[in-house]
Amino acid sequence: MQEKSCGVIVFYNDKVLLIKHNLGHIGFPKGHVEGMETEEETAIREVKEETNCDVEIIPGFREIITYSPKKNITKDVIFFIGKPLNKELSPQLEEVQKVDFVNYKEALNLLTYQDEKDLLKKALQYKNIYIKF
Repeated sequence: MQEKSCGVIVFYNDKVLLIKHNLGHIGFPKGHVEGMETEEETAIREVKEETNCDVEIIPGFREIITYSPKKNITKDVIFFIGKPLNKELSPQLEEVQKVDFVNYKEALNLLTYQDEKDLLKKALQYKNIYIKF
């Protein structure tokens, strides 16, 4: 079985938005595609639902992480980069314990999974080379 989720690595100054899930792991906001949503629409909606942060996606960055969350399930997670349109954060308590902007170095230590650490490094490289925001 194949699943698909989308999310955004949200940059603000020298910080990035992280969430701590109720299950304990720390990562970027993301979630499942619903109905006929585009990947970008899903990513923006999920960030809003999980963190209360409205985001604008910055064009040009799209990376996929693929893993198996359960036996016989393969999951693709498509990530974009973006910037916040508001900074009033509040966690979606059904799924998320905590949301916060943390500096890049701290984020690399806090992220639970290596593939998301590698993703942050790619996003930082892309942002620093191609985008000034």
